[in-house]
Amino acid sequence: MTAPVPPVPASPVPPALPAVILALDTATPWLTLALRWPGGERTVSREVGRAHAEQLPGAVAELFAGAGLPLRADLVIIGTGPGSYTGVRVGASYALGLARVWGAAVRGVSTLESLVTGDGPQAVSMDARKGNLYGAAYDVQAATVVGVRHAPAKHSLENFETLTAPLPHHRDPAPDGLALLRAGLDHGVEGWELAYL
Repeated sequence: MTAPVPPVPASPVPPALPAVILALDTATPWLTLALRWPGGERTVSREVGRAHAEQLPGAVAELFAGAGLPLRADLVIIGTGPGSYTGVRVGASYALGLARVWGAAVRGVSTLESLVTGDGPQAVSMDARKGNLYGAAYDVQAATVVGVRHAPAKHSLENFETLTAPLPHHRDPAPDGLALLRAGLDHGVEGWELAYL
């Protein structure tokens, strides 16, 4: 009599990436969007001052139309600030509204992560008025945050530069929607909170 052969355990299957991903951020004076789908990716970042609420719906529709896609994503990534109260809430409300209609998940990631560039350790910051800034220091690979050296916090410029020296410091750069999208995929959280300047 032959002994039964035990079943071969199944190898773990990595979770599939969502098919269509939209990233958006309205925490800065820039309207920042990125879209990734199996056929490619697109991004737009334009300075709009305080006109996020007026321009966001049309810009999202244009982004999808330019990609030849219907207006629907499987995942929405939102920049959670820091930023102005109104700016941050415009993006968050819009993202939550879209996600509810689409049945999509929403992940949040710090807006400061959209300010990184290139490779290597670096400090990034945004003006927080009255001689202050909101900054963080990150380890970056391929324009994506892979480690946090100094968590996002409010500082005076002098204290922040002392804290982060000798790292290169990017002050108030234009946000990169694809950096935000990659960070959201890598370590965005569903239990996010908004941060204000």
